[in-house]
Amino acid sequence: MNTLPQYDEAVKISKDIFLKKTADYGTSWRVLRTISIVDQIYIKAKRIRTLQENKIAKIGDSIMSEFKGILNYAVIGLIQLNMKLNEIQELEVPVVERLYDETIEKARSLMMNKNHDYGEAWRDMSQESYTDLILSKLLRIKQILTNQGQTIISEGIDANYYDIINYAIFALIMIGEGKHAE
Repeated sequence: MNTLPQYDEAVKISKDIFLKKTADYGTSWRVLRTISIVDQIYIKAKRIRTLQENKIAKIGDSIMSEFKGILNYAVIGLIQLNMKLNEIQELEVPVVERLYDETIEKARSLMMNKNHDYGEAWRDMSQESYTDLILSKLLRIKQILTNQGQTIISEGIDANYYDIINYAIFALIMIGEGKHAE
């Protein structure tokens, strides 16, 4: 399989969009709290699910562009978790790029470890499953937030964001292979 080059290509395209938007808008996302980021991802995942069920889009954004947005918002979520909200400041594009790369490297490493253990089972999954799993991860994050960030036995918010990143990338790979709807 060509998983690593495909993974890197999906990231490259999404990162390019992220950095261009950073140049256009700055890091206005620094004001977003975790719940707001979760809600942004939820909106995108819910739209994908609606498109999957209705098969009709009335605005121009494709399923592919929504998965790219999910990937980028999950990166924002992880960056925000690691930065103090009271330190809201404009970040320079090279700093944002470094933070993006560091976040993706951790997600990529996690993917490689899980791929080893699960034997690339994701390649046999439907796009609908990626969407549902992303929605499930978002509901988990919301519950963790309701619990003031505490879990008894479960993984934390960061683990759910990393899984969201990888599900979005898997969806982009499958779309790129022509196996899932665009």
